Amino acid sequence: MPTRPVLFPALALLVLSACEEKIADVPYIAALAEPEILRAEDAGVPPGARPGSCWGRDIIPAVVETVTEQVVVQPAEVLDDGTVLNPAIYRTETQQRIVRERRETWFETPCPEVWTPEFTASLQRALKARGLFYGSISGEQDSRTRAAIRRYQKAGDLNSAILSLESARRLGLIAVQRE
Repeated sequence: MPTRPVLFPALALLVLSACEEKIADVPYIAALAEPEILRAEDAGVPPGARPGSCWGRDIIPAVVETVTEQVVVQPAEVLDDGTVLNPAIYRTETQQRIVRERRETWFETPCPEVWTPEFTASLQRALKARGLFYGSISGEQDSRTRAAIRRYQKAGDLNSAILSLESARRLGLIAVQRE
């Protein structure tokens, strides 16, 4: 009988640790569906892309709203004293309306050869210092790193886990060119 009280807390700890792993992974699911980085030489990049540059894009889908309205087909017949002879007849109409148009934003991003483990570790430290990166500094561009990039850029109206060149400059990771 004394093994039961010891076994139960150990089992509970094991179950909680398994739950913690799954809970920690949930916010990072969106980072798995990122579009790839394109080079200026590839097809489909924005016109006028500087040779040798790399590009990412942020696609915000359109928002469509379904609206149901009651439309009067025949108005009610009402006497002067308020007596209703015939009630109004209505028809139900359902329409879909675009509330916000689809938006596609292209942005320049550091090319893959810049993404060394040292660069990624510096990025992770910069995001951790801002309270946006929750993992350990590994130098690997994993789902936690992409999720932290998304959180950082979302404040600047860019909802992408691909690091923009502008964000890299604001984080102090890439030099700002002077004229």
